[in-house]
Amino acid sequence: MVNRRFALHTPLCDLLGCEWPIMLAGMGGVARHRLAAAVSHAGGFGVLGMVREPAERIAREIDALRGEGVERFAINLIPAATERTLLHAQVDLCIRKAVPWMALFWEVDHDLVRHLKAEGIRVIHQVGHRQDAERALRAGADVLIAQGYEAGGHVRGETGILPLLSDLVPLSPVPVVASGGIADGRGLAAALALGAQGVSLGSAFLATHESNAHDHHKFRLLQARAEDTVHTRRFNRNWHEDAPVRVLTNRVTRGEYDDLKANGIAEIIGEQDGKPVYLFSTDSPLADATGELDDMALYAGQSCSRINALTSARERITTLIEEARQALNPP
Repeated sequence: MVNRRFALHTPLCDLLGCEWPIMLAGMGGVARHRLAAAVSHAGGFGVLGMVREPAERIAREIDALRGEGVERFAINLIPAATERTLLHAQVDLCIRKAVPWMALFWEVDHDLVRHLKAEGIRVIHQVGHRQDAERALRAGADVLIAQGYEAGGHVRGETGILPLLSDLVPLSPVPVVASGGIADGRGLAAALALGAQGVSLGSAFLATHESNAHDHHKFRLLQARAEDTVHTRRFNRNWHEDAPVRVLTNRVTRGEYDDLKANGIAEIIGEQDGKPVYLFSTDSPLADATGELDDMALYAGQSCSRINALTSARERITTLIEEARQALNPP
């Protein structure tokens, strides 16, 4: 008889120090310590989404997460999208705090990866295509996250998660984690069947009680189907390049503000974290956001079709594991 627990406990779990092969995606602003702690306590691997955050906030979030008893976690940064002085402050802070793992995304910064490794910090690198995977491996990444085209948020590549896994798993000597289009146990089982050692989930954890997303964002995601998401370049303010994102449809994606964009008008549509939110910015609405929430970037992956209830992170993981067990070990 198949050992059902063993089937879901991959070498990735031992490497990261978690019970289940489920990682929290490092969603900027959304994945703060409350959500990371909830995922970790439920047996997953917590990641703090600290993209472009000041070092002082990162320090507070690390202290708060450790105050919840979590010692094995990652900090997610996007070096290419971060001003260099700020990036150096972030990295120096993480080194001083002896952060065990760093999760990086977008272009591969070889020097940074090697610097982190020299300081004893292990590196997870999210990639969207073979070229970035090869670069990350050459730099010394310990884990790869393969991000499929179905994923919400910034999307690096143009390949769906299943063919991407088929390409990267045979290539990689380190564990490969699947991301994009996965929100239930059957998706987890499918990823494992293709050789992935785990999954990294964004939308599934955005729609939880502990996430720092605004309730409006959570509600829109729960009501959405895959066809309600769109891959667009309209949300590119405060990003270093004209990069695509996957979001829920709204007035921005329908082009209703294109005249303002064409004329370079910087319109403030809200506020959060004590700062203004501009039209076309990459900021998604957080818990304290005010203003025209539906005109902000409502990130969502195509997995939203399978997310129909707001739950705790623990409930989400428990359901995922039971569904995956059933898929891997049918009657």
